[in-house]
Amino acid sequence: MTRRISVINYKGGTGKTTTVVNLGHALAIKKKRVLIVDTDSQGSAGFHLGIQSERTLYDLLVGNLPPEDCIIKARPNLDLICANERLFPAEIQLTKLKDKELVLSQHLAKLSNYYDYILLDCAPSLNLLNQNVLLFAEEILLPVSMEYMALFGIKQLLNNITLINKLYQHRVRISKVIPTFFDKRYRKSKDVLSSLQRAFPEKVTEPIRMCIAISEAAGFNKTIFEYDPDSNGVKDYNNLADEVLKNG
Repeated sequence: MTRRISVINYKGGTGKTTTVVNLGHALAIKKKRVLIVDTDSQGSAGFHLGIQSERTLYDLLVGNLPPEDCIIKARPNLDLICANERLFPAEIQLTKLKDKELVLSQHLAKLSNYYDYILLDCAPSLNLLNQNVLLFAEEILLPVSMEYMALFGIKQLLNNITLINKLYQHRVRISKVIPTFFDKRYRKSKDVLSSLQRAFPEKVTEPIRMCIAISEAAGFNKTIFEYDPDSNGVKDYNNLADEVLKNG
């Protein structure tokens, strides 16, 4: 059974794409079949993995191409559907459709028996495509950077989850809250982590520590596992993968 997981936070700079790419690779290394779907018009997941594709999520949603025609092999056991700037006008075209909130689900439904995990990288915004993602996904991974302001963006997401579940009789839920950019030297990291643990008991993972190699890896189109196998980033994303596997 495929686990459909969205990685979302309406606030930017929380490490969503970094989490998707490195968690996806960690699961793939552990012999799980993983598909990353980039739903952000910035196309950061493809850039991070060093992959470009002429056929993207736009061609699937608007051009009605079958998903297998849009999938690119990124790494062993790790596939990708890329995104680019064409996704922005795609939203305008989706608004004209009858079941505009379910288009993504309709197109990706046939993949559910092939992959162990489908990870969806989301834009930091409240838009139609994110509504599609939340109606396709069953779980949410919520990365939260260790900044006081990061806590304020969570409330809107929680309200939208409640509304979507009620209106569409859906059951998407937050399965993990991931503290990112954690640095034990700073009080704010400890304060924000404590706030998350109070708000989401038993859902907060071990933190992803501040690690320069994680940000450097993207510039070299590599995951942390390829760029610096001995780094804290590898340890932290392996731990996260183990937590996700255990949660299943």
